[in-house]
Amino acid sequence: MALQTFSLEAVQKVRQHISAQLALPPSEQQPVKEEDRAIAASSVEPASLDALGDLFRVGGFVDEDVPAPNDEGRWFISTIDPAASIGKLPGLSLKSRVRLVTYLQRRPGGGMGVTWALPELMSTTEQLELALESTGNGAIPPHPRGALGHVMESIKGEKTPASFISASLLLRELKELGRTGSNCRWSHHRLIAVMPSKQTWQWRSAPVKDLSPKVKMHPDQSVLVEFFSCRVVPPVAIFRHLDQYVANSYRPKTHDQVIALLEKPAPTQI
Repeated sequence: MALQTFSLEAVQKVRQHISAQLALPPSEQQPVKEEDRAIAASSVEPASLDALGDLFRVGGFVDEDVPAPNDEGRWFISTIDPAASIGKLPGLSLKSRVRLVTYLQRRPGGGMGVTWALPELMSTTEQLELALESTGNGAIPPHPRGALGHVMESIKGEKTPASFISASLLLRELKELGRTGSNCRWSHHRLIAVMPSKQTWQWRSAPVKDLSPKVKMHPDQSVLVEFFSCRVVPPVAIFRHLDQYVANSYRPKTHDQVIALLEKPAPTQI
C-alpha cells in the first residue's frame, strides 16, 4: 500500500481554483426581480440600431417561454461551463463528447443547484429545456434525458494520488454549486491539517492525531482519500472526509463524519 500526504496549502489551492472557476455571474447568483427587470426594460429607449441589438442581447425584451434567471423558484439553465474547473486539475480531464450542465433555482431564502453530465448529442438547448417542464412547482430538480448516473462518471484521469484528492474536492464543489443562503453546506467548511487550538472540543471517538490530507493507493487499484475540515457555522464541528474509489473509477463512495464538536461554555451562575 502506498501512502502520500499533501500539504494543506496545496489542497487549499486546488479548492480555490475549482471554486473560482465555478463562480456564477451576478445575474444568476442574485437575479433581478421580474418587475424590476420589466421597469428597467421599459425605461430604456434605444438610440440606434446598435443599441437595439444590445437590448436583445441583455434581455431587455423577455420571451416568457424561455427560462430566465429569477428569484421565484423556477429552475433555469446556468450559462457557466462547469467543465472549465477541470482543465488545470492535476491528472484529471473531462471524457470526450461529454458536457457538464448546471441548473439553478433561486428563492429569497436560498438557492439550489444541480449539475449533470450528458453526452454532447443530448445537451442541445432544446433537450436541456425539456427537463425544465417536469420540475412542477420547483420542488423537483431538472433531470435531463440521457444524463449519466453520476456527474463524476464524466471524469477520467491518470490514477495519481493528486488526481484522486482533486476529484474529491471537485465533487464537493460541484454539489455545492448553486447553493446560497440557508441551503449552503460545503461552503461553510474550511480545510484543516491540525485541530484549532483556541477552542475546546468534545471528541465523539478517539482523538485523531494526524489530520493532514492523504491518499492511500492499494494493490487492487482501489484508493482511499482522507482529509479534514471545520464547519464554521453552528453547530461548529470537525469533519473527517473519507472517500473510497474502486479501480478505474473517479466516482467515490463518500463518508462525511463529525468527529468532534465545539464544546459549549458552561452556563454562568448568577
